[in-house]
Amino acid sequence: MAQITLDAIGDAVLVVDPKGTVIYLNKVAETLTAWPGKMALGRPVEEVLFIVDGITRQRTTNPSQRAISEGRIVALALGSVLIRRDGTDMAIEDSAAPIHNCFGKIAGAVIVFHDARQSHFETQKMSHLAQHDFLTGLPNRVLLVERLSQAIGMAKRHRKQVALLFLDLDHFKEINDAFGHAVGDQLLRTVAADMAGCVRATDTVSRHGGDEFVILLSEVEERRDIAQIAEKLLAKLAAPRMIAGHQLQVTLSIGISVYPEDGIDTDTLMLNADTAMYSAKNAGRSNYQYCPPGVCWTEGCSTAGKPDPVIFQANSR
Repeated sequence: MAQITLDAIGDAVLVVDPKGTVIYLNKVAETLTAWPGKMALGRPVEEVLFIVDGITRQRTTNPSQRAISEGRIVALALGSVLIRRDGTDMAIEDSAAPIHNCFGKIAGAVIVFHDARQSHFETQKMSHLAQHDFLTGLPNRVLLVERLSQAIGMAKRHRKQVALLFLDLDHFKEINDAFGHAVGDQLLRTVAADMAGCVRATDTVSRHGGDEFVILLSEVEERRDIAQIAEKLLAKLAAPRMIAGHQLQVTLSIGISVYPEDGIDTDTLMLNADTAMYSAKNAGRSNYQYCPPGVCWTEGCSTAGKPDPVIFQANSR
C-alpha cells in the first residue's frame, strides 16, 4: 500500500541511506531525473540528483546531506536546477527531511521535489508585468526610477551626464474622443515603437500612463547630443500615420532635465523634466525645452538665475 501511495502522488520522492546512497525512487522521481529505478539504486545521490545553481551553474550541496548532518528539514535554494541523466536541465523545488528509526537515530533522508518550470515562468511573468506597461510593453515608472538611479550612479563615477525627457502627445484627448479608445491605443503602441527606434539600446523609453512617456538617456557626453535626440523624436512623431483607416498626425511637447545641473537625485530630475514639459506646452507645443529658470524650485536644480531658456520649435509643416 505504501508503494502504491508513493507512486500515486504528484511529487517525486527519493530516499537515501545515511551514507547518501539512493535506496528508493518513486515513478515521478524516475521521470524527472531520467534515471530508471534499477539503475539509480545503489548510486550516490549526487549522481542521480545532480543539482546546480540556475545562475552560476555551480554545483550545490545536496539537501539530503544537510538534512542528515543537521537533523532537520532543509529546503532547496530558489533557482536550483536539476541536470537530468540525459543532459537536459529542469528547474526544481524541493525539501529534504531526515528519517529516524525506532531508536530515534537518523536512518537516512527523504527528498521530495517537483518540476518548477511552470512556477518559474509564472514568477518571471509576474515580475515583468509589475515593471512594464500592459499596453505598449515599455518599462513603467517603477522600472524607470530603478534604471535612473543606476544611471546617476554610473554618470557620477564616469563624470558623464544623464538626461531625462518627459514627453506628452499634443491633443491626444481629441483623437481619443473623435476615433475611440481602440484607435487611441493603437496610436500609443505605434508611437511607443517610434520612440524606441529613436534612441540607443542602452537608453530607456517608458510609459507612465495616458499619453505621457519618459525617456532616460544614460551617459550623455554633451547637451547637443540630447538636442539631437529631441529633434529626432519631434520629426519622427510628426509624420502622418494610418491607424484603422484614419490618417492621424501627432506632435510632442518635450521637457528635459539634465544630471547634475538640474538635479542630483531621481525625484528632482523627474519633477524638473515634468515642469519643463508643461513649459514647452505653454510655449506653443511641438517643441522641447530644458528645465526653465524661475520654475524649478526643487533643491538641487541649478537653473535658477540663468537667462531665459531657448524654446526649440519644430519646423512648421
